[in-house]
Amino acid sequence: MKIPLKRYWGLLRQYLTPQWRRVALLSVLILSSIGLKVLNPQLIRHFLDSATNGDTLPQLLVAAVLFLIFALIIQGLGVWSIYLGENVGWTATNALRADLMRHTLRMDMSFHNERTPGEMIERIDGDVSDLGIFFSQFIVNILGNLLLLVGVLIALYIEDWRIGLALTIYAIISLYGLNRLRDIAVPHWKVAREASADLYGFVEEQLSGTEDIRSNGATAFTLRNLFKFDHQRLLSERKAGLMNTYVIQLWVGLYELGRIIAFLGGFYLFTHNAITIGTVFLIVNYTDAIFRPLREISNQIQNLQKAGGSIERIEQLYSIPNKISDAGTTRLTPEPLTVTFDHVVFKYNDADRILDDLTFTLTPGTVLGLLGRTGSGKTTITRLLFRLYDVTDGAIRLNGVDLREIPLADLEKHIGMVTQEVQLFGATVRDNLTFFDRSIPDVQIMDVLHELSLMDWYGRLPQGLDTRLESGGKGLSAGEAQLLAFTRVFLKNPGLVILDEASSRLDPATERHIEQAMDKLLRNRTGIIVAHRLATVRRADQIMVLDHGVIREHGSYDELAADPASRFAELLRAGQEISETVGK
Repeated sequence: MKIPLKRYWGLLRQYLTPQWRRVALLSVLILSSIGLKVLNPQLIRHFLDSATNGDTLPQLLVAAVLFLIFALIIQGLGVWSIYLGENVGWTATNALRADLMRHTLRMDMSFHNERTPGEMIERIDGDVSDLGIFFSQFIVNILGNLLLLVGVLIALYIEDWRIGLALTIYAIISLYGLNRLRDIAVPHWKVAREASADLYGFVEEQLSGTEDIRSNGATAFTLRNLFKFDHQRLLSERKAGLMNTYVIQLWVGLYELGRIIAFLGGFYLFTHNAITIGTVFLIVNYTDAIFRPLREISNQIQNLQKAGGSIERIEQLYSIPNKISDAGTTRLTPEPLTVTFDHVVFKYNDADRILDDLTFTLTPGTVLGLLGRTGSGKTTITRLLFRLYDVTDGAIRLNGVDLREIPLADLEKHIGMVTQEVQLFGATVRDNLTFFDRSIPDVQIMDVLHELSLMDWYGRLPQGLDTRLESGGKGLSAGEAQLLAFTRVFLKNPGLVILDEASSRLDPATERHIEQAMDKLLRNRTGIIVAHRLATVRRADQIMVLDHGVIREHGSYDELAADPASRFAELLRAGQEISETVGK
């Protein structure tokens, strides 16, 4: 596997162009430093020749002081260049990381189901971190040193064309050899990055299941598997690192070759009275100046190889097609929505049909209660409405418009959802309620909190809406977290509300509070209630019972409840018997 240089350059150009002012300043610093590095050995040559010719001490001191001043300026420019280069590099890296994050967040759910969060962290952060080194050091340590190399060779030609030609051939051979070895470790670093992603994916999975692992005595099994992943990562990174020894060996050989050319050439020209002793030193010094850029370039070959592996994996990530197209242009109006499932078929894969010829219509303001065993397709219906997946066949329409013709942002605006698992972020109460939407005024937030009877809870917040919540909602009760989720939906004011077991894990007192919030939320809105418990669907106008992806029963609550042969009536009777047994 070889990565053309134009792909490296294309990535640099894409993420450095927005920072062109910084890049321009960095270029000026690099060129200034290069000019001084070429000039400084001339001062040493002048000092040696002046001392040999018997010049006075003041003249020698002037040359020595100028040399020291130039050396200090070179060091200062070097520090400034490195600082600016790191700033440019990590700014570009953060932009790339944001682009990757944006790309993955827009992918359909099948993409995320096939990859663990740990793996995605490594793909987005680990791979991009290697590119951060590439961005920050490529210009300073590779392009800058190439310019220094050219400047030194020009100075050597000015001194004597023969030594200039000999060292030019040397530089060309060196660069050719380094370029030939440029890609030797790229595939191995790619494998190493993949092994690292597998390790992080495994660690994330095990940490999320710590409670089950410990309670079932699977700690030893987990550690054995951790050893396997660590061992695989060790082997892959060791092999990739071993490939870099070829570059080091070439570097040592080229250094010795350059020194031999300098000493032999200088000795020959000096013995033929073509140059002075100061010029001999100048040639040796310039040879080291040639080798220093080559050494820096070779030191960056490893980073370039790592970057190559990361670029390959990043491009692979970008190349994965998104099954969800966001090309729709039809906008929804802020009103209760009509929901139509028209012969909908959905399969997660070719062999697993989840929904089979599902057809029904919800008129505006109607509330549908969805019942069915686990795996019957209830949650799949809600995912399809948000277009986390697209239907395999048939169509879903809102107000008569196919979902695929509606922009995703419009769907998110007009459909609200409350689930039993509420995601809260390490941010302020305001940001958690508005999902970081700064356009929602505080007055509107306070009105919703008052409507949901959350003012007592709000009064206990030390800094009001600016109070920071911990990630995961630590410090909040389950009921408070659910009510915050209801607040989010109220602030969106959607035309369709989906409640997915929103009160299944609450105590009776808190559940009654949530039930009141549900009634307010569903008022003048179309609603879908996904429930395992019959009490949750008492407010539903229609009941739909799913069984293996097909509609077993669909009708009004009263109609199905009054039909003793219906599955719904059977469930009601079973629930009543359980309640009576518990009461006794």
